[in-house]
Amino acid sequence: MNTKIGFIGTGVMGSSMVKHLMAKGYELFVYNRTKSKAQPLIDLGAHWCDSPAQMAENCQTILTIVGYPKDVEEVYFGEEGIFSKVQAGSTLIDLTTSTPSLAALIYQKAKELSCNSLDAPVSGGDLGAKNATLTTMVGGDEEVFKNSLPILESFSKKVILQGAAGAGQHTKMANQIMIAGTMTGMTELLVYAKAANLDLEKVIETVGGGSAANWSLANYAPRILREDYSPGFFAKHFLKDLSIALAEAEKMDIFLPATLQAKKLYETLCDDGFGDEGTQALIKLYWTEEQK
Repeated sequence: MNTKIGFIGTGVMGSSMVKHLMAKGYELFVYNRTKSKAQPLIDLGAHWCDSPAQMAENCQTILTIVGYPKDVEEVYFGEEGIFSKVQAGSTLIDLTTSTPSLAALIYQKAKELSCNSLDAPVSGGDLGAKNATLTTMVGGDEEVFKNSLPILESFSKKVILQGAAGAGQHTKMANQIMIAGTMTGMTELLVYAKAANLDLEKVIETVGGGSAANWSLANYAPRILREDYSPGFFAKHFLKDLSIALAEAEKMDIFLPATLQAKKLYETLCDDGFGDEGTQALIKLYWTEEQK
């Protein structure tokens, strides 16, 4: 593939991904809604683009990771979006956790313009992006997937093609349903252990060495003990993901009561003003300042 890569979305995870791609020798072109967030990457040698359209004029491979499906739609279909200036033969890879239906629309439009697209949402949060250990779930054509592997493997530990367009997003929904359970379980474990006057560090070490071990416990429980609520993954974005998962579940006529309850908890968290904090801030619904 072309060594020029466009990257849209240089936030918590995107900035680390760009650095890994640059370390592999790719020439990076970047765009972010707020230019200041991309400035450290520009200082490292990335080229700034004033719009997704300008990027499409310069690059035939473009990766995107933005906040919400509406942002994905604007980046691709907007007046200054990728599709307004995309070159034939380009490959477009959306890393955002978005809707399967939007992934299918992007795929269809790309084909109409003689381009290729993959939906490739990632899991692993800020640490996974920083350490290049993300899990990437891909939907799209197998040949396009194979050609894109070197790029995706630059910041991923595991990259698996899940099926046709939209399958990557469906797999990410399954992933988020699982995380909903581990986040609520981890939070209530801490609440219970604290109420029982246990040493929380010892509990985390012990439980983390047994059958209840999970990523949320290992990575977020220690942050909670340090009162570190910085966003490895924004609570507001997790609420968005759970909303998508439940909407897709409804389309398939399945009921997910535990996921529904997790969504309600994160709705309350965001309504209380903690949407810009990490998902581990869920503990704030249980612990007041006096209880810490």
